[in-house]
Amino acid sequence: MESTKQVGIWAHARLITGVGVAWLFDAMDVGMLSFVIAAVKGEWHLNAVQMGWIGSIGSIGMAIGAVLFGMLADRVGRKTVLIITLLIFSIGSAASALATGYAMFMTLRLLIGAGLGGELPVASTLVSESVATEHRGRSVVLLESFWAAGWLAAALISYFVIPNWGWRVAMVLTGLTAVYAFYFRRGIKESPVYLAAGHRKPRFWATLVQLWRPPYLRATAMLWIVWFMVVFSYYGMFLWLPSVMQLKGFSMISSFGYVLVMTIAQLPGYFTAAWLIEKWGRKRVLATFLLGTAAAALGFGMATSLAWLLVMGMLLSFFNLGAWGALYAYSPEQYPGSVRSSGSGLAAGVGRIGGIVGPLLVGSLIASGVSFASIFAIFTAAIVIAVLAVMVLGRETMGQQLN
Repeated sequence: MESTKQVGIWAHARLITGVGVAWLFDAMDVGMLSFVIAAVKGEWHLNAVQMGWIGSIGSIGMAIGAVLFGMLADRVGRKTVLIITLLIFSIGSAASALATGYAMFMTLRLLIGAGLGGELPVASTLVSESVATEHRGRSVVLLESFWAAGWLAAALISYFVIPNWGWRVAMVLTGLTAVYAFYFRRGIKESPVYLAAGHRKPRFWATLVQLWRPPYLRATAMLWIVWFMVVFSYYGMFLWLPSVMQLKGFSMISSFGYVLVMTIAQLPGYFTAAWLIEKWGRKRVLATFLLGTAAAALGFGMATSLAWLLVMGMLLSFFNLGAWGALYAYSPEQYPGSVRSSGSGLAAGVGRIGGIVGPLLVGSLIASGVSFASIFAIFTAAIVIAVLAVMVLGRETMGQQLN
């Protein structure tokens, strides 16, 4: 019995680590993009609106990828789709280092976004279906903690590499995911829930209609609202952090260093959410961390001193990334195995529309002279709407058996 239990523990750890490392590389790219935007601004003489489009074009790709690959994962399996999306993402990242101008870079960001958008919801579905019920929520949040590690790596690379060797070298480093994909192919097993259910061939429109009918209507409405508001605020705030620090008068290198300090707070945010999610439940943890995010966003926008900026930035990282972990744990639990990846992917795809709007809105408002306090107040309101959706429409899924 003990040896069987030990095998289970090692298999569990290998799954979380294997998928988590892939997630780390993804986070490196997204986190590094905020620093790359600040770096290419001068090289390509970009204005605020063009800078905003760099973040938004990736979200367009992520919306396409989340829907397309989410549906595909219900047809051909979670593991196969994860490998495909890893390769798309890594090839696009490496190729972007060769971009000769704004248009080529934007095209490659669209490709990278498609791979990234497809991978994230499918990865959380695979982990949800592969671990015991009592560990499921915590496992997905711990998986999400690799995102914080990736952001931390991105901040370190951006602080030490970009100022000295340029942003192109930094982008090549994210392309190393392609090498990892070959290890991933051999080291990770297919979801047992997917294998037990046999081969399914869900169709897009039939699945979409099914998700908007009872008994999934409330869950779908809740997820689409929450995903849109969370992604809208996340990409609107975090992709602009280094640039916001520069616009507040700090140098590029100083801004990178300050954002690195803020990023460190993401890890304890994830670990706290992971500890609480099997104690408080999904709804309470998600709502609590979202409310903390709303308060920190308002405080960051109103901050005038460096100390206040750093404190509010760290609280923003702590609560927002903890909320992300809870959301990824909560989303796959809303649906049965036949439409689980499709439902999670569609919700994430709707969320990516928010990721398109957020960076563009910030760029437009900055160009129009709107204050940072007003800009971050908009994100605060969006997050409060997400909290209301969770509390009114959401149901608790802690301890629920997946099928």
